[in-house]
Amino acid sequence: MNSQSDQPQNPAAGGESGAGRAGNGAPQPGFTFADKRKISSDGQPRAAASAAPSGPGGSSTSGAPSAPLDQSGSADPQAADASTALDDEFQLLAAERLNDLQRLQAEYANYRKRVDRDRDLSRQVGIAAVVESLLPVLDDIQLARQHGDLEAGPFVSIAEKLEGSLTRFGVERFGEPGTPFDPAVHDALMHVDDELAEGTDVTTVVGVLQPGYRLGERVLRPARVSVADPK
Repeated sequence: MNSQSDQPQNPAAGGESGAGRAGNGAPQPGFTFADKRKISSDGQPRAAASAAPSGPGGSSTSGAPSAPLDQSGSADPQAADASTALDDEFQLLAAERLNDLQRLQAEYANYRKRVDRDRDLSRQVGIAAVVESLLPVLDDIQLARQHGDLEAGPFVSIAEKLEGSLTRFGVERFGEPGTPFDPAVHDALMHVDDELAEGTDVTTVVGVLQPGYRLGERVLRPARVSVADPK
């Protein structure tokens, strides 16, 4: 009988042999673990680990996105051209909107000037219409003054207040004897043979039948006068 075959094999020796085979082969991956506790064993808070993953070469992947890459990993020229074209389109659109804004601003400025001019013109037209309707009253006041009827009495105050109010609105009475005749502001109703002042060499107003009235530069009614020529 073979005594060696009857003896049981030592399991420890087998284990050592298996371990040796494992050691002679490829290295087995080790087991590791990460301690994610926020408080250490001594009760102190632990520093939080950065959650941002790192890119290739240890660089962080957070931040502004990089330019588009093609399949080879380089920047895509078509995407870059498209981005440049988009920027040019935005700049062109901004320039058009700026031109529109400047044109609208100029149109509004012209509109304000036109409104102000029309407002002043409408005011002058309204005052002229009122004064023209009062011309017969002003003629009566002037005749009463020439005849001495405005030397005393309550009517004197009324006439002065009326003429003062019209003066504040820019109404002016004109037409005085001795002034040169001007067909733009005078209406010659009579031509008389009268002696003029020495040295007079132009046709001159010698009498005022009705005074004229003007509002600013606008003649509401020319003065009706009699004139004489120099000799």
